Amino acid sequence: MELRQVRYFMEVAKREHVTDAAVSLHVAQSSVSRQLSNLESELGVDLFVREGRRVKLTPIGRLFLERMEQAMGVIEEARRELKEHLEPEKGTVRIAFPISLAAYVVPAAIFAFRKLYPEAKFQMKQALYRDLIDGVVNGEFNLAMIPSLMEDERKFKKKVLFTENIVALLPVEHPLAHREQIRLSELKNDSFVTLPNGYAFREIVIKACLDLGFSPHIAFEGDDIDALKGLVSAGLGTALMPEVTLVHSIPQSTVKVPLANSNLIRTISIISPTERQLLPTEQLFYQFLPDFYSKLTPFAPPGRGSLPPS
Repeated sequence: MELRQVRYFMEVAKREHVTDAAVSLHVAQSSVSRQLSNLESELGVDLFVREGRRVKLTPIGRLFLERMEQAMGVIEEARRELKEHLEPEKGTVRIAFPISLAAYVVPAAIFAFRKLYPEAKFQMKQALYRDLIDGVVNGEFNLAMIPSLMEDERKFKKKVLFTENIVALLPVEHPLAHREQIRLSELKNDSFVTLPNGYAFREIVIKACLDLGFSPHIAFEGDDIDALKGLVSAGLGTALMPEVTLVHSIPQSTVKVPLANSNLIRTISIISPTERQLLPTEQLFYQFLPDFYSKLTPFAPPGRGSLPPS
């Protein structure tokens, strides 16, 4: 069995048409038909059912396709790994993160990394907390930035990157908007706006309230941080926000107020698989992140670092 035969088989399976597959592969139709016939003869099974000019996978053909997709994925990963070992500064970093890190935290790091390695490439994905962990464990991506919650860490490694404050975002007409700081318990009668179920930051907010003896009244949910900002700006409720999400601007008609509860923080970590090695470019990025965040405000201690231009 040759790689060429497998590629022809997968293209025909995708298009369910030999001629269309041949056009896509830039080869003659007769060449595709001959290679498929040789493959079926070697395997001793029919991979396709012919229906006029179209073809359909047989049950054994579908099983073979699944296995070949896995095998080709391994082959492509091996090729990428070999290439990156020769030129790690030109490889690709596959990383995922929650939506609350999308506007500033991750882009700032990528911008700084690519100043050092301008030919590095990134494949990025936003996902929920559980999907971030599953994606690293299952091999969908090799790195994920996550809020550090209680978790079984046997299947992944974790490195803390930074800890940030959680603040209150209030409508400008809120009775407490003029205060320099407030206690979270003073908001127990407020209507809250939060992210939907499944988001780790929502769990942090609810747990913080429950620890103080009240269950927050959630009046509205928004699918991302900008939606929450908009709801607060419209006067529809109060939101607790990671301070980093308010780095560049505070929405109109809102006020950011620090919380007096000193333990109300969020810790962000980077996780990687225990059963796979990072590719060279990913390893470079993994090593780069802790030092980057240690020098960048608002993550660094007072007096250290500065924000990049907005």
